Amino acid sequence: MISHACRRLSRRSQPHRALSTTARLSQPLTSSSSSTSLPFSFLPANSLTPKSKRTTGLTEIRGPYYAPVTATYLDELLSDWGEYVDGIKFAGGAFSLMPEERLKGLIDVCHKHDCYVSTGGFIERVLSSSGGSKDVISKYLTTCKNLGFDVLEISSGFLSIPTNDWASLIEFTAKHGLKPKPEVGIQWGAGGDASVEELESAGSRDPKWLIDRAKVFLDAGAHMIMIESEGITENVKSWRTDVISAVTSGLPAEKIMFEAAEPDVFSYHIQNQGARANLFIDHSQIVQLACLRRGIWGTGGTFARVVTFEGAKE
Repeated sequence: MISHACRRLSRRSQPHRALSTTARLSQPLTSSSSSTSLPFSFLPANSLTPKSKRTTGLTEIRGPYYAPVTATYLDELLSDWGEYVDGIKFAGGAFSLMPEERLKGLIDVCHKHDCYVSTGGFIERVLSSSGGSKDVISKYLTTCKNLGFDVLEISSGFLSIPTNDWASLIEFTAKHGLKPKPEVGIQWGAGGDASVEELESAGSRDPKWLIDRAKVFLDAGAHMIMIESEGITENVKSWRTDVISAVTSGLPAEKIMFEAAEPDVFSYHIQNQGARANLFIDHSQIVQLACLRRGIWGTGGTFARVVTFEGAKE
């Protein structure tokens, strides 16, 4: 759910409808904050789907948690880079600590730049404190909807919950007008920034368990499946690339998003899935990922090697 590496990154890094854009080389690329062409649109770059039509190549960024993200900062950030951001996700229930007026203001900024807003993981806290009370869950979902949230992430990294109950919760969430986005992974106890030793002692699940459960959730009406990074690329001694391969082979590309809040991780996903992989990153990494998707920059393993084909259909 939350990558501890972002705390290191934050010390090194700076923190209407979007205008229709085309990334085709024969036409100028427009920015999300200006109706004028980008000055270097004549240079070759990968063709990516305009934000208003994008179903793959989605970028979701983390909002307030490791670093405060104010409405002013977010407005400035999205004014420059909004075309490359599709969603903003809260983390750790941070939104529950904000005054209503300030929270709505932050959500309004996201919508101004045509970005969806996700609760991130928090309903597990509501479930555990209420004993799964339907009335409490309903009140929570209604409040989220009224505040302007679009997506509700449903995680069970810390919880033992029957698959059928989780599927019912997905249906219940959709009835409240929110898009359910269950988070699944192979690691028990994921999401609390646990040590490698703690996670190893807790054990991990077979990739087939993850895929089978994800299919049940999609059948129940899940909008998207978030793939938890812990136990796969986070807090492990060696990456479980076999799990990533199993997920990308077993689930539709437009229905999966990988947590990838470290540059090495999202570079791996782009290298192996291509520029249109759906990824969750920290807000400090927008520019680096955008450069990688467009194929204009990269590391030794990706420089000039990430390409797209303009005739491809999503």
